[in-house]
Amino acid sequence: MIDFLWLIPLGFAAGVLGSIIGLGGGIIAVPVMTFAGFPPALAASNSLFAVFSNAVASTATYAKQKRIEYGIGLRLGLMCIPGTILGAFISDVMTPIIFQILFALVLVSSAVYIFIKRKITEKPYNLKNSMMIFAAAASFFAGTVSSLFGIGGGVVFVPLMVIGIGISMRKAAPTAQLVLIFASLSGLIVHSLLGHPDFTQALLLSIGAFGGGLLGARLSLDIKETKLKIIITIVLIAAAIKLVIDSMGGSF
Repeated sequence: MIDFLWLIPLGFAAGVLGSIIGLGGGIIAVPVMTFAGFPPALAASNSLFAVFSNAVASTATYAKQKRIEYGIGLRLGLMCIPGTILGAFISDVMTPIIFQILFALVLVSSAVYIFIKRKITEKPYNLKNSMMIFAAAASFFAGTVSSLFGIGGGVVFVPLMVIGIGISMRKAAPTAQLVLIFASLSGLIVHSLLGHPDFTQALLLSIGAFGGGLLGARLSLDIKETKLKIIITIVLIAAAIKLVIDSMGGSF
């Protein structure tokens, strides 16, 4: 257990950033665990415990700030569950090399989203049947990505809520945390049934993520995102490059 105490500060840092940007702390934690030699299924499943812990802490704080759209959050959360089940089973057969390449693409997509985040503008709510059908498909995809990579799926949910449905950015990230409770909980249950996580490692990561979620939700009210998003974008791009380089030394 002592050998893995570094997972607590990792979970805390990932929790703070994940709560502020609404993407879930797994986007930070999984690359670090991958670099440390964790197999794909282990890294993803451990991360989902931290994402759940972080989402619970963040949602509790955001609820007090009255920044959550519960109706939309609950619907998206329930719609993503089938995808999380599929993602857990896919991770069971995914090789490290494919995981590294695909996760690198997810990191690049996340970096692009963070970079253009301030340029995304809200509009009147769009809850027409056609949009909800699209939201259901997007939620299924996000759930699959969430469980497969252990990242929570916020990279899909936040743009969907802002661009597609019309929720303000101020409420989209908090509402995404509510969605991530469903996505991470269903994913970690299936991963656990498949025997993927190390519960000691997951606990350590979750302890840090819970504290990070509480702090991140509070900081989100006052923090200036300009410098933060530049730093995170650079980190994600660097991690993506490292994953691609590492994948070149492996085999399919």
